[in-house]
Amino acid sequence: MLYLDAAATSPVRREALEAAWPYLTGSFGNPSSHHSLGEPAAAALDEARRRVAAVLGMRRSDITFTAGGTEAANLAIKGLALAAPRGRHLVTSPIEHEAVLASIEHLRQAHGFDVSFVEVGAEGQVTARALRAVLREDTTLVSLAHADNEIGAVTDVRALAEATHEVGALLHTDAVQSAGWLDLRGLGADAVSISGHKVGAPKGIGVAAIRGRLPVEPLIHGGGQENGRRSGTENVAFAVALATALELADAEREAAAGRIAKLRDAFIARVLGAREEVLLTGPGVETPGERLPGHASFCFPGISGESVLLDLEQCGVVASSGSACAAGSDEPSHVLTALGIPAEVAQTAVRFTLGPGVTAEQMDTAAHAVEQVLAGR
Repeated sequence: MLYLDAAATSPVRREALEAAWPYLTGSFGNPSSHHSLGEPAAAALDEARRRVAAVLGMRRSDITFTAGGTEAANLAIKGLALAAPRGRHLVTSPIEHEAVLASIEHLRQAHGFDVSFVEVGAEGQVTARALRAVLREDTTLVSLAHADNEIGAVTDVRALAEATHEVGALLHTDAVQSAGWLDLRGLGADAVSISGHKVGAPKGIGVAAIRGRLPVEPLIHGGGQENGRRSGTENVAFAVALATALELADAEREAAAGRIAKLRDAFIARVLGAREEVLLTGPGVETPGERLPGHASFCFPGISGESVLLDLEQCGVVASSGSACAAGSDEPSHVLTALGIPAEVAQTAVRFTLGPGVTAEQMDTAAHAVEQVLAGR
């Protein structure tokens, strides 16, 4: 079976499992315990924090380990907005991940924040100019993704951070999809959220990297772990696994991104050539550098996207219809409809996302399977 749904989750790297194993067995101590079992666990946790911070270009005190990307986004958005708001105004875009949009909506409903949605370009990017058009003197927080999880569109976060800071507001960026594919150092964001299982760590670990000088209202109260930002006994083994997987992905990033982008472009060309009506969503073929290396997403007007997925799986190719986080939803993608794609066309969407280990032969197989499926329609 050829797995082309890496944006949903990635296989756990053996190196990450081996790094975690000692802290699931002999060194199982609680990192808050001041004895011979707790101290090695605390040291491992601190070292994992340092390693993650190095990849993100931040300080170890900025790193808060969470249960995943969703919690990380919730902590960054709610935690920063509620801790010391300079106003009651939030800015986001209509194509953000559900974790971001739901967090923003909670702040609107439960805490009376006003929300503005920045205009998104037809290919899924937000510009600094568009952001400046909605920023206000009382803007507290902006939350915009580094790269979109459905269409792979990459946004210039550095420019967004500059615009945000001009009015004294803070910027959170969702880097769940870009981690391991793009350089996360020097983004200029005040908070960055990532998820371990997208880069080869186990499910159930993530990071909210929030500048240490900033006050944060915790979501989880208790013993004050994670510098008071997230109480509860830390998952030392998975934190070590995340640090290991993230380091490896970052070290391999440039070589993997260049190779995979070439395979992606060849795959896109064959799918577009298979049927005249096929629509490439996100950045166009003229701007491949504005798309994540492993993302290729399409709509197949007049054909059920779900039926295409089923037929592809019969051919041994696994893909998806979009975000794996919109659990149980049969609604058209909010990302695609926000970009102006009609709902009936958006429901035909199919997303192919390549992992760093995919080969040219495998992508040739995938392209041939799509050609066969579309030829039978």
